Amino acid sequence: MPELPEVETTVAGLRAVLEGAMLVRVEPRRADLRFPIPVDLRQRLTGATVTTLSRRAKYGLIGTDRGDTLIFHLGMSGRWRIDPAEIGAHDHLLIETGAGRLLSLNDPRRFGSLDLVRSEAWEDYAPFTRMGPEPLGPDFTPATLARALEGKATSIKAALLDQRIVAGLGNIYVCEALNMAGIAPTRTAGKITRPRLALLVESIRAVLSAAIVAGGSTLRDYARPDGELGYFSKQWRVYGREGETCPCGGVVERRVDGGRSTFYCPKCQK
Repeated sequence: MPELPEVETTVAGLRAVLEGAMLVRVEPRRADLRFPIPVDLRQRLTGATVTTLSRRAKYGLIGTDRGDTLIFHLGMSGRWRIDPAEIGAHDHLLIETGAGRLLSLNDPRRFGSLDLVRSEAWEDYAPFTRMGPEPLGPDFTPATLARALEGKATSIKAALLDQRIVAGLGNIYVCEALNMAGIAPTRTAGKITRPRLALLVESIRAVLSAAIVAGGSTLRDYARPDGELGYFSKQWRVYGREGETCPCGGVVERRVDGGRSTFYCPKCQK
């Protein structure tokens, strides 16, 4: 599933084409993805001009001069394509700009979503009301993380994957950040000391920032809107590297927690 860096990269790619553009054609090609597509989406967006493009957690937001914001989630296999050579069966939304650019939202597994909300109320969108702070934002600090983890008996990895603790983190980047911070993924979240949480916050920021610069990680069908692949996977410290050497010299191991693979180094992560 595309995680925060992939969505940030996607929004940046869309911004280059959509910001300030008039939408002369908006064509949903099916009634639903994971959830029903708003029936008035075509009517409300056709003729509108895009004013803003941003991200919240793993969601992208496209705002217009009509006071509407299109919120998209890429699900497991979704991606935007810019000026595709041909339109296929998995291109479920087409958007054409006044400059003649064509964008398609392609989602073979249809686990993504499209929704339309009033721009002044996007923060009240149901999934967002339950989310914690953005990991790259000013509200994500060692103090706020310590408060969120206080008394939690769950593992630190499970806690970081909880969107109520911090928004947008997924399996890849949690594994990477925990390795960088030298914290075992199984360590009890509520018992981690403040100095170690400070290092963890720093590591989360560093891993996400590096991934965004690299264009994200390529897993399964993810690609940037221009068709290029993300290359952060070449910088992975532990994820997907079972049996290989950790930067500390130890050997990377894998365990399965809740159906997800956890990659870590028992030598340096305590």
